[in-house]
Amino acid sequence: MPNYRRITRTGGTYFFTQVTYQRYPWLCSDLGRSTLRASIEKVREKYPFLIDSFVLLPDHFHCILTLPEGDSDYKTRLRLIKTFTTKNFKEEFNVELKTTTSRQKRQERNLWQRRYWEHAIRDEEDFARHCDYIHYNPVKHGLCTTPQHWRFSSIHRFITSGIYPKDWGCEFIPDIPMNVRYE
Repeated sequence: MPNYRRITRTGGTYFFTQVTYQRYPWLCSDLGRSTLRASIEKVREKYPFLIDSFVLLPDHFHCILTLPEGDSDYKTRLRLIKTFTTKNFKEEFNVELKTTTSRQKRQERNLWQRRYWEHAIRDEEDFARHCDYIHYNPVKHGLCTTPQHWRFSSIHRFITSGIYPKDWGCEFIPDIPMNVRYE
């Protein structure tokens, strides 16, 4: 089994990608959205964090989270979000996907992939590039023609607060370097 090394920084800011099991597209359903939101809120009660940027797509989500000063435990937060979603709403989802023997031995369900992608944000430029990646992702996946047309994105908050202009990403593809995670 591989030994994954993950960077942890107290009070750090991190980019994450979490994918559904076998890329089954349940996340953008009414139940998927409300379940994930409830899971995030439940975890934030005991393990606070800020959501800096977020996009929800049918089979995965991207986000940038910032942890409180003195705290570096993003692993527990992601695990609990996935666990809460699975344990409290598994019957309602009724996702009919076969699980592997390995998943059965670990008592894993069929809503989430086991692993996730994580990247420690280095500086303001890295933060901005990852926000651009997150907000342009629905266009990249062919789900809409402009980032503003995707409902499940923090781009609307970025535009309202003046971080992005109203037409951001409409007439140009943001310059996102190859070192920013591509699906």
